[in-house]
Amino acid sequence: MEFKPRPYQKEAQDAIFKQWNEVDRTLLVLPTGCGKTVVFAKVTEECVRNGDRVLILAHRGELLEQAADKIKKFTGLMCATEKAEETCLGSWFRIVVGSIQSLMRDKRLKQFPSDYFDKIIIDEAHHCLSNGYQKVLMHFDHAKVLGVTATPDRGDMRNLGSYFESLAYEYTLPKAIKEGFLCPIKALTIPLKLDLSSVGIQSGDFKAGDLGTALDPYLLSIAEEMKKYCTNRKTVVFLPLVKTSQKFTDILNKNGFKSVEVNGESKERAEILKDFEDDKYNVLCNSMLLTEGWDCPSVDCIIVLRPTKVRSLYSQMVGRGTRLSPGKTELLLLDFLWHTERHELCHPASLICENEEVAKQMTQNLENEPGVAIDIEEAEHIASEDVVAKREEALATVLAEMKKRKRKLVDPLQFEMSIQAEDLSNYVPAFGWECAPATKKQIEALEKFGIFPDEIDNAGKASMLLDRLNKRKQEGLSTPKQIRLLEGRGFNNVGMWTFEQASHMINRIAASGWRVPNGVVPQEYIPNKKD
Repeated sequence: MEFKPRPYQKEAQDAIFKQWNEVDRTLLVLPTGCGKTVVFAKVTEECVRNGDRVLILAHRGELLEQAADKIKKFTGLMCATEKAEETCLGSWFRIVVGSIQSLMRDKRLKQFPSDYFDKIIIDEAHHCLSNGYQKVLMHFDHAKVLGVTATPDRGDMRNLGSYFESLAYEYTLPKAIKEGFLCPIKALTIPLKLDLSSVGIQSGDFKAGDLGTALDPYLLSIAEEMKKYCTNRKTVVFLPLVKTSQKFTDILNKNGFKSVEVNGESKERAEILKDFEDDKYNVLCNSMLLTEGWDCPSVDCIIVLRPTKVRSLYSQMVGRGTRLSPGKTELLLLDFLWHTERHELCHPASLICENEEVAKQMTQNLENEPGVAIDIEEAEHIASEDVVAKREEALATVLAEMKKRKRKLVDPLQFEMSIQAEDLSNYVPAFGWECAPATKKQIEALEKFGIFPDEIDNAGKASMLLDRLNKRKQEGLSTPKQIRLLEGRGFNNVGMWTFEQASHMINRIAASGWRVPNGVVPQEYIPNKKD
């Protein structure tokens, strides 16, 4: 039976080729569990059909094997391998899975003409800024490049924006959950304060060695907390060191769990993982071994005891538990009250919040309700509303002044606050074209929609704003001109009204001689659903 991609996978595939017609290097962002390998397998198939030779680059053997298996499964095409003693040179196969550690070596790289590959796909693209990757990519400088990552973070995106020229397609975690392709996530804050103030920093993250030492005194307490929430769950625990992972496994077994540890040196690694999948164990401890390339859909609890500042790493850990499985209703994510003086840590909010202010508010809200499992989408929604309310309070004077201005066009800030668009308010450009000034065409389009464009200082923000305006028009929501008129007369958050509701009130105002109708208090008015 022919494989049929999911709708978003087909959209992603089409978007990649569209971007390759415009730029040389583009990105695909899909959450863990949404089939990124499937997408680039189908992209590879189309490239081969067009006569291209394709290189798939990865930093781990498991990822190369996984890519080759998926390509064979979904396309029927075979892959050559460029790794260790194996080489693709002289092979008939037009797809090559290549180890970056092998290809980056001078002797190996020099064997390939610079135009040998037409397309390069980088799996786990957040690694591609390293010197090794850049060396290989610069050698094959004629090739079009696709980076594939699960990273949800704008900060990571800005870093990747130094190499990639565009974002071809992004499928968000909330959308994947909403459309039923990933399971819902519930976050539960454990009221156990773990002190990390003495832990050092290396390469932008906590030193694993220091973390292991800092964690040791708390392992018994963590096991006690796990008894409350994890006894009937299939749990994966991420720890900073192998010895810490082994120590914690022993503690868990003494506390009634069927726990097992796996690491890079485990001779029976495949057997251990199979036994865990078959429910011979209910807790699997590891020292960061299982962040990429391993899937066990029935996992329904994740515990991160390797605190990190790196969102891509955090999302990889949590992603081990987001896949769908029969009988699985949710993923429980345990979050500890890490105490650190100097550095911001990743929390459940890091998975879903696009802006830092909302993430901080969500983390604070969750910490205020310890021991209660809360759906992360619901938590994000509440945090967003809290932040909007705080911002409205802080900007009350400025917004009041904007609402009274006589200009025909709406200030972008007023529009953003009215439609409660935190993503617009906190937008930071990532790619080169986004940083350029807004184009003449963009400015004209914004003015046509009723937005004052002078305060839009880059093309990325203008593009995002126009996209939002077009979607609002399609969805039948209020226009900027309606917002300006009604908020100028004291109505609040008109951006959350429908076009019909706004039109209805404007008609009533017009019929009253352009005065607010009798009996209507603008500050308190909530439009009727029937309007």
